[in-house]
Amino acid sequence: MKTILKSLGIILILLIGYAIVAMLAFGKTYHYEKSMVMNAPKEKVWQHINSMKAFNEWNPWMKLDPNMKIVYSGNQGEVGDQYCWDSKNDDAGAGCQEIKELVLNKKQKTEMLFKRPFAGQATSEIILIPEGNSTKVIWSMDTEQETWMKIMRPIMDYQMGKSYEEGLNNLQSLIEK
Repeated sequence: MKTILKSLGIILILLIGYAIVAMLAFGKTYHYEKSMVMNAPKEKVWQHINSMKAFNEWNPWMKLDPNMKIVYSGNQGEVGDQYCWDSKNDDAGAGCQEIKELVLNKKQKTEMLFKRPFAGQATSEIILIPEGNSTKVIWSMDTEQETWMKIMRPIMDYQMGKSYEEGLNNLQSLIEK
């Protein structure tokens, strides 16, 4: 019994130690980025990122809830183009994403406002860089994290990696078919 209690005590001390180190070591800002080279010119890739409807054709989070309510507003393919989502599934939650900047065949920048399950805000960029007859797509997200969320950063990196990879693979399938 003493061995079990000692083991549990050591595990608890390690967890508390990790939490303290994570809160001190990680900055307030969080940046995630993933890239993939698509076998297509930037003009073709652009057609799939230049509006919120086009983005949602390959957006990996759209599959979280097939019954999710989606409302589009603004002029499609222009600054202000926006969609809002609302789902009963907490994995999908609720919020809005709006195009804040478009640079033809080069860049799309959006702002996301999350309402549920956690309130928050983030920006996302998709940048296109020509590489011969192909295009490198760089997809990134930036946000500020509450102190307690820093503890979850390794898990967040893992989940973001899976989602961004799935999204870029979806985009590549659309573009290269």
